[in-house]
Amino acid sequence: MKHLDEYRDEKLARALVERLRRTATKPWVLMEVCGGQTHTLVRYGIDGLLPAGMEMIHGPGCPVCVTPLETIDKAIALAEMKGVILASYGDMLRVPGSTTDLLRVKAQDGDVRMVYSPLDALRLAKENPSREVVFFGVGFETTAPPNAAAVWQAARQGVMNFSLLASHVLVPPALRALLGAEGNRVQGLIAPGHVCVVVGLDEYHEIAREFRLPIVVGGFEPVDLLEAVAMLCDQLEEGRAEVENQYTRSVRMEGNRHAQQMLADVLEVCDRKWRGLGEIPKSGLKIRAKYAAWDAEVKFDLKETRVDEPAECISALILQGRRKPTECSAFGVRCTPERPLGAPMVSAEGACAAYYQYRRHEAESELAGGVR
Repeated sequence: MKHLDEYRDEKLARALVERLRRTATKPWVLMEVCGGQTHTLVRYGIDGLLPAGMEMIHGPGCPVCVTPLETIDKAIALAEMKGVILASYGDMLRVPGSTTDLLRVKAQDGDVRMVYSPLDALRLAKENPSREVVFFGVGFETTAPPNAAAVWQAARQGVMNFSLLASHVLVPPALRALLGAEGNRVQGLIAPGHVCVVVGLDEYHEIAREFRLPIVVGGFEPVDLLEAVAMLCDQLEEGRAEVENQYTRSVRMEGNRHAQQMLADVLEVCDRKWRGLGEIPKSGLKIRAKYAAWDAEVKFDLKETRVDEPAECISALILQGRRKPTECSAFGVRCTPERPLGAPMVSAEGACAAYYQYRRHEAESELAGGVR
């Protein structure tokens, strides 16, 4: 674990904290985009080590969390069909739809399978030629290439009983929507490292210029994030607004050309609704018409619907970085991982799940203190 320990080194972390305390002269407000980064920040208490007044707010970088209720309901409808095997990742099975979730459908004899990759679902289709196998694929630019590759392979191998229910979204359009919104407080941005591994840095340069905003592409370990915060602080204090790459061990300026080619062949840009953010133009990816035979929405003629979020759930404000999970009255009481009101409490990258796992006792202590 040598190379992992390097990015959790206490001495390096302390040195970065001291650097920040020497550098910061203002109460800067920074946003980390990726849910994986949020979990690291909360788990290791990194936000509590920052200079007084410096604030970290959490962005919409959890792919499960931003998947709209309508799409969850489509997956549930497919899972309830006879002759269909619905396959997806584990946390997707627990995300509530408007009336139920995929785990409950499974408990009621729906054939719902947890898999570790879309190629596992493609294998299921080959092993069950008399059944329709649908892979429910969500995510950002990170998971879109392997999902596209599964469709590409199914087409070339003639596996006609496989299809993809795709709910892919693109990070830059959502960031533009957030940064351009009234009341936006973000002064610096930690860009999602895994997304940039695929797409590179071009669009982030455009965002930095458009909003005069410092951006640092960051990794996911404690030292990664502290260094990214320090780099943002340097830019802010010096009046710069550039894109810098902290995650150099994985991210290249041009990204991954092979993954980009796979995306361009199988998927195309479309308008997409985000949970908590509404419909954002040109912020999603859909399956191209030439692969319609492997598009679950086309194959099963799934209709568009509109569903309202639970009134008590403030996941929309959390995904926009306008509230913290502990500011929700239902947090840890009427909303728990076992009985979630919204996706951020379910997903392994959800902010509510991170706070519940690592900070719910702090929230309970504050509540108890208020009662007394």
